[in-house]
Amino acid sequence: MTKPMEMPKPGQVVLVTRGKHAGTYAVVIKIEPDRFVWIADGDKRRFDKPKKKNLRHIRPMPYVDEKVARQLQETGRVSNAMLRFAIRTFISYHESKPNEENAESQEKGEDSSG
Repeated sequence: MTKPMEMPKPGQVVLVTRGKHAGTYAVVIKIEPDRFVWIADGDKRRFDKPKKKNLRHIRPMPYVDEKVARQLQETGRVSNAMLRFAIRTFISYHESKPNEENAESQEKGEDSSG
């Protein structure tokens, strides 16, 4: 049996895992009822021409940009600059987070040995 796919939310950052843009981040713009989402990154894939992606071809990240989500809910539109900013914010947070965790685990390891 296959496990049910996790449905991302509008404004959530996702990692594209398949296709020409595999390995890049994008933001969910719209959700289709079945198993598709529309994504854009504000750079290569603009808001005016979002990409329809199968849920199997993306990996939702644990980050929802509240400003983007609110803007999509209120007006149904968001600027490309806001999408780029959301992705940059996620990447900077994501890059700093593992370093903090590694530093904490190394400190704990040193404290327990000495």
